Amino acid sequence: MKQRLPDNITILAQSPQLRPDAIEVVVTIPTFRRPEHLIRTLQSVKAQMTERRFAIIVMENDAEGQEGAKAVRPLFEDGTFKGILLVAHDRGNCNAYNAGWLTALTQFKHFASLLVIDDDEIADPHWLENMCRARETYAADIVGGPQIPVFERPEQQKWAKHPVFAAPYEQSGPVPVVYSSGNLLVSRRVLEAMPYPFLDLMFNFMGGGDSDFISRSIQKGFKVAWCAEAPIRETIPSRRLERDWIRARGLRNGVISTLVEKRKRADEPLGKPRVVAKSLALLAFSPFKAIAKTLKSGSPSSGLYYIHVGLGRVLAEFGYANEQYRQPEKN
Repeated sequence: MKQRLPDNITILAQSPQLRPDAIEVVVTIPTFRRPEHLIRTLQSVKAQMTERRFAIIVMENDAEGQEGAKAVRPLFEDGTFKGILLVAHDRGNCNAYNAGWLTALTQFKHFASLLVIDDDEIADPHWLENMCRARETYAADIVGGPQIPVFERPEQQKWAKHPVFAAPYEQSGPVPVVYSSGNLLVSRRVLEAMPYPFLDLMFNFMGGGDSDFISRSIQKGFKVAWCAEAPIRETIPSRRLERDWIRARGLRNGVISTLVEKRKRADEPLGKPRVVAKSLALLAFSPFKAIAKTLKSGSPSSGLYYIHVGLGRVLAEFGYANEQYRQPEKN
């Protein structure tokens, strides 16, 4: 008998003839006011070249408007897309992920891998297969993959190498950590071992709940790998290239880095002072790193990013939190 879901999760639609017990892979897609792109994302997932039996869970996180749910509900009900459409009634990035991941555990009893893709991304046709193969090849519990930025105008392509958009690794294999859930695989055994809610609601409108979750999973002994052969393409609106957005993202990433490391070192002797010392050292060194990056890339914005991260790390010690997702229209 299926476990009852919490009242803040409502299943709106389930595709006909869905066989939950046969599903090997679950693909989760959080969505918030991007109905047109959500359909493109779903189409790219449906087109996956794989023999693995997979289902999709779409997590609508705008309980009032439900633009995404209204756009795709008929396509779940007529079987165009195989899986479940739900509403995560509590706003916030972490709430959406938690709702989808919990639903996967309760509705699909035998899946081995859960994948994550956002509603502003398009999956490569071999994305699902290559991510799952990487998990098996490297005996990993968590696998990350590249998010290739797709800009609105050709002249914006130069931003692809900016630290905000560049992938952390170039080659496949075991890695110490991955940072983003925008292209992620999590094994079932990780979800079964981690407490619910999986993503800490402290990060709900800031982002970083994924980084914190991955960090805590690594502390429990789970292994991480990178799959360069499983790219997704992320649509980047021009507003994300504006100076204010880039600066805010750097500050936010610094804050997240401090918060995640504080939790990681919470039980260590002198853990808190060590985090503070590291933050101050990174801030002090950041101008030199900024100059080196600017000279190498020719982009002052790329260099300034490291100063913003350093500032964010230190500002986090004073309670600063840059909640970029609090105003979605500006994100």
